Amino acid sequence: MDFLEAKEIQVGLAVAAVVVIATAAYLYSSKKSKVGSIDPENFRDFKLVKKIQLSHNVAKFRFALPTPTSVLGLPIGQHISCRGKDSQGEEVIKPYTPTTLDTDVGYFELVIKMYPQGRMSHHFREMREGDFMSVRGPKGRFRYQPGQVRAFGMLAGGSGITPMFQVARAILENPNDKTQVHLIYANVTYDDILLKEEIDGLATNYPGRFHVYYVLNQPPEEWTGGVGFVSKEMIQAHCPAPASDVKILRCGPPPMNKAMAGHLDALGYSSEMQFQF
Repeated sequence: MDFLEAKEIQVGLAVAAVVVIATAAYLYSSKKSKVGSIDPENFRDFKLVKKIQLSHNVAKFRFALPTPTSVLGLPIGQHISCRGKDSQGEEVIKPYTPTTLDTDVGYFELVIKMYPQGRMSHHFREMREGDFMSVRGPKGRFRYQPGQVRAFGMLAGGSGITPMFQVARAILENPNDKTQVHLIYANVTYDDILLKEEIDGLATNYPGRFHVYYVLNQPPEEWTGGVGFVSKEMIQAHCPAPASDVKILRCGPPPMNKAMAGHLDALGYSSEMQFQF
């Protein structure tokens, strides 16, 4: 081997080493950027960068993550704990489910219905852009893996729509997930329906996989959805029948959750086919 050949080999090895190092650095940085921004044990503060009033008692809150490429790091079906102060200055901690996913980088959003006497509602009502929210998580017993069931039935009431929306959106936006989603969403009035535009968007964009049936206790004139409370007949008509590859999720006010559990039991859904957020 002459001098020139030796030099060429050395240069080639050097280039190969640079490529390997650069590739490893890229992969490391990619993995690093996907590390979640929340801690299950300790509260971390996130800045409110946008507050959009959706109705007289509902608002969307957007919080910035540490960097524009950061993710919240919340598994599908999990929630976070938010810490604030009530009208008396007492600390209050309450669970909430973001409507965003980890595909939404740099921020997360909460859609909050603020009740007149709600302790945490007071904190959200008083928040202004630039304020910080203390958050801890992830929390929750539900863990979703693509394809774990053939179909989900979802029974939601009021603000109980947020975990359902999170799960449905994750399923539908994953091109490799063929799970069917059937949602029954109950409210008192039409104006109480949260995320209606987004839910209707899912129905439009995924007509073969996502189905929604709205139920109102006080419907407007010419209402074509369900009326009254969610019944066994509504569940039979709009949710998948009991089967080992079916799961029914429920989330709503305690009286609704209790009533839905009774309906599901009577219809033959075993405890393994049910989950309550």
